[in-house]
Amino acid sequence: MRNYLFSLGKNAKKASIENVSSVKKNQVLKDYIFLIKDNHSKIILENKKDLKNANKNKLKNNLIKRLLLDNKKLLQITNSIKTIISFKDPVDQTLKKWKRPNGLKIEKKTVPIGVISVIYESRPNVTSDVAALCFKSGNPVILKGGSEAYYSNKILTNLFKKALQKNKINSNYVQFIESKNRKTVDFLLTKMINYIDVVIPRGGRGLVKKVQELSRIPVIGHLEGICHTYIDDQADLTMSKKITLNAKLRNTAICGATETILIHKKILKKFCDPILSNLEKNGCKIIGDKNINKFYNGKIKIAKESDWSTEYLGPTVSVKSVKNIDEAINHINKYGTMHTDAIITKNNKSAKKFLKQVKSSISMHNTSTQFADGGEFGFGGEVGISTNTLPPRGPVGLDQLVSYKYQVTSNGRIRK
Repeated sequence: MRNYLFSLGKNAKKASIENVSSVKKNQVLKDYIFLIKDNHSKIILENKKDLKNANKNKLKNNLIKRLLLDNKKLLQITNSIKTIISFKDPVDQTLKKWKRPNGLKIEKKTVPIGVISVIYESRPNVTSDVAALCFKSGNPVILKGGSEAYYSNKILTNLFKKALQKNKINSNYVQFIESKNRKTVDFLLTKMINYIDVVIPRGGRGLVKKVQELSRIPVIGHLEGICHTYIDDQADLTMSKKITLNAKLRNTAICGATETILIHKKILKKFCDPILSNLEKNGCKIIGDKNINKFYNGKIKIAKESDWSTEYLGPTVSVKSVKNIDEAINHINKYGTMHTDAIITKNNKSAKKFLKQVKSSISMHNTSTQFADGGEFGFGGEVGISTNTLPPRGPVGLDQLVSYKYQVTSNGRIRK
């Protein structure tokens, strides 16, 4: 295992030195689309092997759903790659340039981050998304997918390698860890600091927590998505009903799903019943504080302190009344995870205050938190979402996968 992983690291480092033109990058991605279409039935066949194993191992239904590759999913994959092709190459862009009185000419230019390793679960589309995004941004990638998607991930990686080989580009730009040994992740995180520049975990809380605690390599990611929707005293009721239903129940398993709804106490009488009954009749369990309990006529469980810091990832929501916008912001900054938080209000002054003062990497106004996604932001996909205070923050797409350097020139200046 040790020699195998070190060889992947060395291969990736060699690939990182090679300079690939924007034209070549796009040609590789076009060829990758062609190969996916040309090998459509083979991909489905490999995916069926994974699905068969998943059913045999009694994997949860939501994980099997994420694992499935069908015509619709493969079309989404190729459309995502097409979008990435359409974007400008983020490498070697001049961000700023200036001259100094001391005679120095300084340019701030974008450069790739280096070797990236992505550790992920279930979704095989992550393989193609990440490979395309990392390659176009000039970052060799080492992929470690979950064993449940082994065959799907392997064929999608091999097809990318074929596209690289066809264009006479180092095929080690994209590498897949074929070992199913669970200790590979531990080794990668603790022993490969000389080969990997950044680790990005994508998956459940257990995986992300392990990566963050164990890794000696810098990590881009988020542990939990405790997202909030705050309904202000100047919110529109119809809009509030529509947004909260979507923010909570469209897909309860994603990190951008709202887990806590905050309602201004002035509107409890008018808003509480319509909003919460709309959620309950669509299968959502309501956990509320004592004030919410007074105004809601449906089925409700009284909230405990721990409910404000729970990511349910299912059809359950905690609901709290707040006396004003400041209390809402303070609650979010205390219990939230700096992922995505929204305000519903007709008052632009309140909206601006909320958008500015919540510490989230994504703050929203009159919008469902379920839009917290690189694809929805127009990034053509994402390698993940980061709640780190340091950049990149929010969805990490093509433009976030570069760093920068300063290039300084003069005509022989020396410092006095």
